[in-house]
Amino acid sequence: MRKWSNIYRNISILTQLGLSLAMPLLLCLFLCQQLSLRFSLGEWVYIPGFFFGLGGSFMTAWKLFRSIMKREEEEKKKRETAAFNQHRG
Repeated sequence: MRKWSNIYRNISILTQLGLSLAMPLLLCLFLCQQLSLRFSLGEWVYIPGFFFGLGGSFMTAWKLFRSIMKREEEEKKKRETAAFNQHRG
């Protein structure tokens, strides 16, 4: 059963990573479209919007990566402590 919980956890992490990469870019491009239509700014507004969206995507992906690595580190320490206590006692 533990195997299935690990599979489900990894699938949810992968899904969260995909959404973290896609949503900031899509939101920035949507905002650029609205700015272009409402204020007649032209098509040039998509260029900075694309780069701001990529920046937002990379920042959210980086934060997700850091939280995953921290969680894995804590689990590793917990397993090492449990193994040490079992061996000791």
